[in-house]
Amino acid sequence: MSTHDIDGLLQGAVDDGTLPGVVALTGDRDGSQYEGAFGLLNINGEAAVAPDTMFAIMSMTKAFVSVAAQQLNEQGALELSQPVAEILPAFADLAVLEGFDGDTPRLRPPARPATIRHLLTHTSGLAYSFGNADILRYRQLTGTPLETSGELATLEVPLVADPGTRWEYGISTDWLGQVVEAVSGSDLASYCAERIFAPLGMTDATFRPSDEQSARMMALHFRAPDGGLVQNSLEFPEPEFWSGGAGAYATGPDYLRFLRALLRGGELDGERVLESETVELALSDHLDGAPLPEVMRSAMPELSNDVPSLPFAQGWGLGFHLFLEDLPGMRRSGSGDWGGLFNCSYWLDRTSGVVGVFLTQVLPFYDARVVEAMAGFEQGVYADVGALA
Repeated sequence: MSTHDIDGLLQGAVDDGTLPGVVALTGDRDGSQYEGAFGLLNINGEAAVAPDTMFAIMSMTKAFVSVAAQQLNEQGALELSQPVAEILPAFADLAVLEGFDGDTPRLRPPARPATIRHLLTHTSGLAYSFGNADILRYRQLTGTPLETSGELATLEVPLVADPGTRWEYGISTDWLGQVVEAVSGSDLASYCAERIFAPLGMTDATFRPSDEQSARMMALHFRAPDGGLVQNSLEFPEPEFWSGGAGAYATGPDYLRFLRALLRGGELDGERVLESETVELALSDHLDGAPLPEVMRSAMPELSNDVPSLPFAQGWGLGFHLFLEDLPGMRRSGSGDWGGLFNCSYWLDRTSGVVGVFLTQVLPFYDARVVEAMAGFEQGVYADVGALA
């Protein structure tokens, strides 16, 4: 598939109402390979999407904060096997939610302490409300605010499993952001700006967008029951803390530079943010037998659809989901990837030497039509670069 064909695929996804707009990019160790921007910032407006369009990247933030924690590990400021509570004593207060006696949560102490490695691999036992009905019910019964509130009290929820026993997607990286702040002595936004964004030339990546950046932001859209798109009225209040799990904003070129640095073993344009051995460790499986779910069930369909697991061997590194075998016609075994709640995603394929970014703003997550467009984009990229699996 040629660049012209990829352009046509993405423009077609805008024209048929799959996407309000999109920025999609690929790159290799030497630079950018493809960059496309299509559609509108807001389907009710006229402003066009451009390469410098800003996006709320949501859980794609996790890769930044995972790198931040591993920088501190390289410096000897923390250890992967270190209990979280040694750094954040409040973490020791978190019990395990076993169920409910009527409307009363049934809690018990965890069998073992959660470590920094557990936070990085999502095996701490912490869950998200939109993906775990028990945690959603706990928040409703106790008045604990939802993750979307931006309140620090959103972290004050129990575990749903003993640390190390299973993979559970949740607020682990929000707690990891608190670890980074406690160990570094800097707030998370400033730390990432100084130690990741500035060295890598990510000029728009930020946790606190300016008015000028906000004017370039794509609006959030929602898939309506009739299949069309409507502008979403969901608003996020000013946060009380910087969310390590979902708080960052960036442009496509920003995120591509970040991925290219990892592709190059932690260095870009002479600036090193991680040692090559650390990158290798981060992109190795650390689940240690903890099972991944066959389906990530949604407890809040307004935010996410169910997310089925693909029929390929998978794992989890230090902040990165991993495919442990080739995806035919797409990324190769050992590739890292993840996405964000608003249907944006990235992949990092060190074997083929290809990274990709796909950015849009649509709810709920795992929208079937957006997923199809993402897959088509990736397949087109690999056909174009001759890197078919």
